[in-house]
Amino acid sequence: MIVDRHGTPLAVSLTGGNRHDVTQLIPLLDAIPRIRGVRGRPRNRPKRPFADRGYDYDRYRHLLRKRGIRPLIARRGVAHGSGLGRTRWVVERTFAWLHQFKRLRVRYEQRADLHQGLLELACSIICLRRLRKSF
Repeated sequence: MIVDRHGTPLAVSLTGGNRHDVTQLIPLLDAIPRIRGVRGRPRNRPKRPFADRGYDYDRYRHLLRKRGIRPLIARRGVAHGSGLGRTRWVVERTFAWLHQFKRLRVRYEQRADLHQGLLELACSIICLRRLRKSF
């Protein structure tokens, strides 16, 4: 899942339970919608993604740099305290919002399309709640 700095889900991907998350990094970056700014061409890639140690692979760091994205990924084997926790809590909070929906927290659906639909519906509800608070 890719979220913006406020915790609003931008792109969501569903994989099997036994797949590593890092395999979905590049498809998720490609799924980010265009971000309108004040002027100029709309952005369609983040400036710098924050990720935990599960994404610490040189291959994916190289792919991000090749796309012009500066990765901020915690290194494996290095003591905690890299400072990423100050920004990673946004992602963890979004997971907590998604876990308010019991059918997502405990996966009852065997079909992936049903689970994907419920996941997208939950993301829509989260965005609606955020919009209601802003007005």
